[in-house]
Amino acid sequence: MKFSSGPVEEVSINLTPLIDIVFLLLIFFMVSTTFNRETNLEIALPEARSETAEPLVRQDISLVINTQGQYQLYPTDGEASAPIQPRDADELASVLGRLSRGAENPTLVIRADAKTTHEAVILALDAARRAGLARVTFAAQVSH
Repeated sequence: MKFSSGPVEEVSINLTPLIDIVFLLLIFFMVSTTFNRETNLEIALPEARSETAEPLVRQDISLVINTQGQYQLYPTDGEASAPIQPRDADELASVLGRLSRGAENPTLVIRADAKTTHEAVILALDAARRAGLARVTFAAQVSH
């Protein structure tokens, strides 16, 4: 007696549901993820007023940047002293760190020339972040 076996079915794996699930997971993670970068520096943009500017607080550090990107630091420690002239951003970061150690919540006041390059200001902001200064403000000239 001869038994016939039924028709042979081809065995295959259907990948369509797996691909659907992977795309749904991808969409879920893309929608639920935030892409904000938090910065460490609080920057108070300057406002030009016709009033007289407030004097610097005793714990402020003044940084002057000229058009060539050279830095001059004027620590306000109550006595007139010669400005500190760091050569580059790394030296600026170490000097800022040294000046801000004794002060409680020091503020860095950046006084940049109108024609100063963007790079020089960004390097100064990065040096302030590396030195641990969290309060940075920009000085503006009062227009009448």
